[in-house]
Amino acid sequence: MTQQRKALWESDLDEDLHDVDLNLAIGSYGQNGLYDDAQPRIDEATLIAVQQQVAQQAALAQVPDPVKRFIVHFHQAVLDNNLPEITVAYESGWNRLTEKFYAKTEWPEAEIIAPLVNDDQIFLILYRELYYRHVYSRLQPDIDDRFHSYENSCELFNYLLNSDGPVPLELPEQWLWDIIDEFIYQFQNFCVWRSKVKSKTEEELILLADASQIWSSYSVLNVLYSLIQKSKINEYIIAQQEGKSQEEIADIVGEYGPKPLYRMLGYFSIIGLLRVHSLLGDFTLALKVMENVELNQKSPFTRVTACHVTTYYYVGFCYIMLRRYPDAIRTFVSILNFILRMRQYHTRSYQYDQINKTADRMYALFAICNALSPSRVDDNISSTVKERYGEQFAKMSRGEEGIPAFEELFLYACPKFMSANPPPYEDPDLLQAYIDDPPVEPAQRHLALFLADVRAQAPVPTLRSFLKLYTSLDAKKLSNFLDADEEEMVQQLMVMKQASRSISRVEHEKGFLRGQMISTSDLDFVIDENMVNIAESTVGRRYAGWFIRNTEHAQRVYDTLHNSPLPIPPKPATQAKTDTQAPAAPPKTGQKVAWGSVKTAA
Repeated sequence: MTQQRKALWESDLDEDLHDVDLNLAIGSYGQNGLYDDAQPRIDEATLIAVQQQVAQQAALAQVPDPVKRFIVHFHQAVLDNNLPEITVAYESGWNRLTEKFYAKTEWPEAEIIAPLVNDDQIFLILYRELYYRHVYSRLQPDIDDRFHSYENSCELFNYLLNSDGPVPLELPEQWLWDIIDEFIYQFQNFCVWRSKVKSKTEEELILLADASQIWSSYSVLNVLYSLIQKSKINEYIIAQQEGKSQEEIADIVGEYGPKPLYRMLGYFSIIGLLRVHSLLGDFTLALKVMENVELNQKSPFTRVTACHVTTYYYVGFCYIMLRRYPDAIRTFVSILNFILRMRQYHTRSYQYDQINKTADRMYALFAICNALSPSRVDDNISSTVKERYGEQFAKMSRGEEGIPAFEELFLYACPKFMSANPPPYEDPDLLQAYIDDPPVEPAQRHLALFLADVRAQAPVPTLRSFLKLYTSLDAKKLSNFLDADEEEMVQQLMVMKQASRSISRVEHEKGFLRGQMISTSDLDFVIDENMVNIAESTVGRRYAGWFIRNTEHAQRVYDTLHNSPLPIPPKPATQAKTDTQAPAAPPKTGQKVAWGSVKTAA
């Protein structure tokens, strides 16, 4: 019996420990009472690796099964370069799982999900790009997140730019734009956060002192210019505009240019440079890099709505800062009309809120432009501006009294400007001097420059209101109206003359900085000795636009009615009564009428 029990016990032990190395598990106990140094020990590095593996497996076990299946499916789609599957996973699957599982927490780190994707480093780089984008948009990134997101961006762009030949990777255009857009946003966010010295801890001060090249403006600009140069996108655009064949274009752009990945990254990098130079305050250079891009519905950037809206916003803002208000108005009207026409489709986009916010800022900028350079524009845009910013617009038309309204709308609608140079974290003395006497914030500096031009034009609305009442006016009488002497009155007239002229682009002219001097006002005047002769040009109503808008409205009403389900007709009272009561047998005599009852013969 004892032997049988021993055999059973030994068999159970063999089943439990058949995968275990007993020599390693038991060690050298019982060998003359001494440790055998010949037995190899587990060194500290191996022990740490085992602990990390166990921790990784435990963390992976906590990942919900739908997320695991999504990551495996997403990885396979990227491996196969299956654009439809990648698009669905990127635009729908990721956002749906985010709302369900990670609305207020981070997604699993790349090291945790690495076993699911066979430790594919390229996919893990793309995954980290989505991971850090989620941290920036939904959570509050710490200094480690900011540093690591920069390192991951460097890995991604090094892979794209420094590989031997074009990389075998295809991504949707929406994702390619988001990569460039998020790269610039994280750079902008870091610069704003870095400039706030007083809120930094000692540890953060030390890390920032040692990492002066992290998110430097030079590195960001270098990436964008490198993508443009590698893809030869400017040469590609020029060749297309000249009508060259596909074979000729392929010879011009080399091996990278024909690849959709590089071509679109290069194109989006041009838009990215427009944004970066605007944020740094160089508005002329911002428009200069856009020289070969055309603002029309056939341009490639219109295929991604967020890129389309961003492009027009920054082009319009650059025109405002260059005092080219007619060009800014034309730019804003074009994109705002597009948003109005396409708003029913924007609701399907995961960037719907961001598009709406940008559109609202452009309405504010449009109000500023129209106050400084009054012009007749689209009725839909004008009515929306009056509805949202009617109070501020009324104030801005009152000269000096409207300065606070200009300031309010400008600070609301302008980009979040940033400084290219970081605070001197590496030098404690200079850093203390920086804290004691901080420089003017970039937004306030640009606001001061803008308001200087506004104050110079402050007398124009009052002067314009007087001139519209007369066809000719004595100079002395006009100076009495203005409560000023004649010399000051002449100065105000010259300010008005200057404000009514601006450089404006000629239609179909290439280059955003080119243009001709035009008159932007419907009111002009000439000073003849002591008389001011006024001429006002009136613009007739544009009936074509009115008919088009109302025709579109009638078509929308018709489509809505046509697609609505037909109402269910109510049952007749006689029918309801026959449904509840048993039908009586009709008499044999009488005349049968249309509705089935019997009419008694007279």
